[in-house]
Amino acid sequence: MFLARIFTLYPEFYPGFLNKGLYGKALSKNIWDLEIVNIRDFAKDKHKTVDDTPYGGGSGMLIRPDILANSLDKKIKSTEKNIYLSPKGKLFDQNMAKKLSREKTINLICGHFEGVDQRLIESRDIEEISIGDFILSGGETASFIVLDSILRLIPGIIGNNKSISEESFENNLLEYPQYTKPQIWEKKGIPEVLLSGDHAKIKDWRLSQSEAITRDRRPDLWQKYKKD
Repeated sequence: MFLARIFTLYPEFYPGFLNKGLYGKALSKNIWDLEIVNIRDFAKDKHKTVDDTPYGGGSGMLIRPDILANSLDKKIKSTEKNIYLSPKGKLFDQNMAKKLSREKTINLICGHFEGVDQRLIESRDIEEISIGDFILSGGETASFIVLDSILRLIPGIIGNNKSISEESFENNLLEYPQYTKPQIWEKKGIPEVLLSGDHAKIKDWRLSQSEAITRDRRPDLWQKYKKD
């Protein structure tokens, strides 16, 4: 069973995620589980204070290393993968999602304020991951994205595993256009090749469409695709 453990200041964000669609069904089948750890429970004062001002000055606050470390040390094991969701981390992508889906347990640490004390990151073997070049108010939103992309790769959660292999970013290509009924909609038809029944031609058409879309919209991926 895959376990995702999330360290957060706002645990109320997560309960609904447990019961939604495919993930709720997979949860009931013990394919995965989600544990929420409230960092405030490990604060040392009656006000549940978790932050303080940074040395050297600055406009924001930082999560204290002693409190966050206490929450981590009471929960995690040495063999588990620890991730801090940070705008200065390594960019998260599909390949990283695949690697993380093979872990037995991942620990996602959600930052707030101006982040966390650097000593905590260095002392607890924590990898920093970013979901993009923009700033969020906290790591909770990012954790949903990371967890969603990982869970759908775990065997037993998505019913049709073939659909995963044909999605965008597989083989560094964006996905080809898709069409369904009705055949004519607002006077617009669908490509004739999709009606031909010729699976080889359909496969070639889809590949050519993926290549054209990737070349136009994501030159960075196109260069990776050509190298491969």
